[in-house]
Amino acid sequence: MARKKSAVTIFDVAAAAGVSVSTVSRVLNNKDDVAAETYDEVQRVIAELGYASSLAARSMRSRTTNAIGLIVAKLNDPFNIEVMKGVDRAIIDFGYDLLIYTSGHHATGSGTAWERDYVARLNGSLTDGIIIVTPTTANLPLAFPLVTVDPPVEDSSLPSVITTNREGALSVMEYLINLGHRRIGFIGGRSDLQSAIRRRQGYEDGLQRAGLPVIPELIQIGDYTRKTGYECAKQFLNLPDPPTAIFAANDESAFGVVEAASESGLRIPEDLSIVGFDNIPQTAHTNPPLTTVAQFIDQMGYVATKMLIELIQNKSLENRLHKIPTRLIVRDSCRAV
Repeated sequence: MARKKSAVTIFDVAAAAGVSVSTVSRVLNNKDDVAAETYDEVQRVIAELGYASSLAARSMRSRTTNAIGLIVAKLNDPFNIEVMKGVDRAIIDFGYDLLIYTSGHHATGSGTAWERDYVARLNGSLTDGIIIVTPTTANLPLAFPLVTVDPPVEDSSLPSVITTNREGALSVMEYLINLGHRRIGFIGGRSDLQSAIRRRQGYEDGLQRAGLPVIPELIQIGDYTRKTGYECAKQFLNLPDPPTAIFAANDESAFGVVEAASESGLRIPEDLSIVGFDNIPQTAHTNPPLTTVAQFIDQMGYVATKMLIELIQNKSLENRLHKIPTRLIVRDSCRAV
């Protein structure tokens, strides 16, 4: 039977590179007292041997890991993908490593236990601080650096990055009402998130400012998924007097509306106007391109990372609740009536 190959150690790297263990350690920790040729040779050997230094071991030596943790519910969610792009830019700019944890199946039907469990795993020996995207609870430990993106509450005690959700939704309503729409359906998002609450408030603000009633049958609560966007749109389109426009609280829900409209034989925008919220990249390539609200999601990830690193470095935050402005992006999915 073949013997199991042992893990490459720092001693193996030092021997192969012809340098001391302390020199390898200085290279691993990016010390500036290593000659350029030596640095390059050690890095070449590290890559050739497949050596990976342990974050936990690094933490035991220095009490820091130079790594941050990112917790998301789903890796393939378009919103999370854009947040991760911003986080990735930031860790390159600031010289940090990144560990990503995803809940997988734990996010459904298990309350908030999975979030607290993952925070406990990442805190301490693995990372210096954590970012949580769209957490399901505001009851998170603040004994170590932690920042949230799109939290369930707008609470300045919890360092967070949000966007001007209410104002963005209001801009959608003003746009649709100016096009002549009076029966406007609204598909909301997760009821536990402030973003969903604020977007519904913006929807109702727009109606009230125009002197229009808030009609319960024109409001459906989804969960920010394409599936519920489709299901809610079907209910709207089956009404005796269906809406002439539908405002979906995020782009994924809006894609579900597009699917439901197409299945019902409706043309966009000739028969139905549709607006989303997020401005994920796919919206520019739908047929027709989707009118939406840009909330600059990658910038949310970048700012959250910058805030976290400031906390890690024991700096005081100028603003613990950072709001990023939204902007209406008008494309081809709406028309005047």
